Amino acid sequence: QAQFLKITESQCEPPSARASATLIGSPSNSREILLFGGEYFNGVLATFYNDLFIYLIDKDEWRRVTSPNSPLPRSGHAWTRSIAGDIYLFGGEFSSPKQGTFYHYNDFWKLDPSSREWTRIDTKKGPPARSGHRMTFFKGYIVLFGGFQDTSQQTKYLQDLWLYDIHNYTWYNPVLPPATQKPDPRSSFSLHPHDAGAILYGGYSRVKATASAGKTKGGGQALRSVLKPVVYQDTWFLRIAQPASDSPANVPPTVRWERRKKPVNSPNPSRAGATQVYHKGRGIAFGGVHDVEESEEGMESEFFDNLLAWNIERNRFFQLTLRRPRAAAKRQVDERNSKKGRGKLDEEELLRNLAALEAKGTLEAVDTAMDQVHDDLDVAPAKPVKPTVFTMPHPRFNAALAVLDDVLYIFGGTFEHGDREYTFDEMWAIDLGKLDGVQEIYRRELDDWEGSEHDSSATGTEDDEPSEDDVDEEGNAGVPLPMIGSQAQPEMKDIVMPENLDVADVDMPDMNIADTRPHPRPFENLRDFFVRTSPAWQDILLEKLRSGDPSINQSVKELRKSAFDQAETMWWDCREEITALEDEQEAAGIGDIVSITDRNHDAGAVGRRR
Repeated sequence: QAQFLKITESQCEPPSARASATLIGSPSNSREILLFGGEYFNGVLATFYNDLFIYLIDKDEWRRVTSPNSPLPRSGHAWTRSIAGDIYLFGGEFSSPKQGTFYHYNDFWKLDPSSREWTRIDTKKGPPARSGHRMTFFKGYIVLFGGFQDTSQQTKYLQDLWLYDIHNYTWYNPVLPPATQKPDPRSSFSLHPHDAGAILYGGYSRVKATASAGKTKGGGQALRSVLKPVVYQDTWFLRIAQPASDSPANVPPTVRWERRKKPVNSPNPSRAGATQVYHKGRGIAFGGVHDVEESEEGMESEFFDNLLAWNIERNRFFQLTLRRPRAAAKRQVDERNSKKGRGKLDEEELLRNLAALEAKGTLEAVDTAMDQVHDDLDVAPAKPVKPTVFTMPHPRFNAALAVLDDVLYIFGGTFEHGDREYTFDEMWAIDLGKLDGVQEIYRRELDDWEGSEHDSSATGTEDDEPSEDDVDEEGNAGVPLPMIGSQAQPEMKDIVMPENLDVADVDMPDMNIADTRPHPRPFENLRDFFVRTSPAWQDILLEKLRSGDPSINQSVKELRKSAFDQAETMWWDCREEITALEDEQEAAGIGDIVSITDRNHDAGAVGRRR
């Protein structure tokens, strides 16, 4: 029995091309990415997968995990991490190779990311089977919403909400009053975690509508019922209130949907399949497709390769653009008199003062704590060098996204041209802090399409030999991807602040409140920002300590970690505005801006300024 249930992990090639798979950064290891499931359609046959792949970032190596006790092959499922560090998976869909049979799953699984062990969770009264739903976590709950059910008669989009209690192993289906507002039925939306619940944005569905069916014999207008595609751009906040601590174990939490205002600079035109992944208070979105129905027989589609950041608290979209690395200026300055050196000395002095305030040990104990602090600043191991390009990956929709250590990973995705469907066989990485190019983790040429091709002028035939135009820059022959008009990167003309925007119609922070906390400067990375401002952040915490704030009761090392967390939050919260300033300065030919207060007092200020 033990041999039958044995879990094996072996080195392998990167995953084969697939769509509708799920990608997530491992909750137990900050250097691993997990991928599960997906499907591939070559125009004739559909193949579904239940592989679990592990990408080891530091080794640039893929591992395949095999286990007899694992979910069946599927796509369109959803998974999320929990506060306990496990990964939970629900639902999905499967079809036979020739798509003669099709069904949804309603099974629920837990994956231990450390041992790679799957455990099926059998619960009563759980969510019905579905695909296209989304999941996130809130404290001790798994949150599930929406999706669709495809039957032989119709496609039914869902708007039911489910909460799973990971401690009591119970599903809850909160019933809201009939007059309560809630999101319309939908699938393929974005669902992000929040300190007070969850945040929902966008989605896709088809709703019933009437269309003209020509003239009747009597000369009247005939109407028929059709399903019209709808792409949502609304935002909803799910507020979750936990039961009181003295409540019985089976008491469900209280929930309420609250509709937010439409985000500022929402993508225009609206697009489906623009996948989002959560990263430090932002939803990072890539790609998408906008369909325009030209007639009953044909549809014109526009695909995108834009990278956007949706600041959830400010409820505003920003476009992220790639920038070539700046050449570092050579500075010969004494380390002790440099800005970083002075900041480090001030930081050490503040740490000593903090230790004295805490009065928890001798000077030798403080020195030991300081050594531990310095060990925390050790540089992480170098990453494998990968090819880097300065253009976004080819436009697509439904790419799988994950963020690990501030790096965005883009896996797969789908592109359509005529009657042909392309499933990308590649993975890319973008540093969200630097935006200094797109790293190619791996890339393989697309497999040949075996289905019908009505648009032969654009895609050729299967028997054609590769032409010179079908060979990429590296000399590899493969399936050529058509260009999208004359643009390699679609322009986002809508990502501008309208001049006549009524601020009252937008959720924005109160700008009248003076924020005296330190702010990052252009071209300042997170480490430099913390070195420069660490004394200020620790001053803030020290002031709380002196005032007797009960929430500040930490050791030297813990308080320094709290200071870094506050600096990191500020750095990411201002990231889009600082990036815009950096672009403006580069366009104006301005280099690093150095504060006069950071210079030595005897450094000849007049000559330096000149």
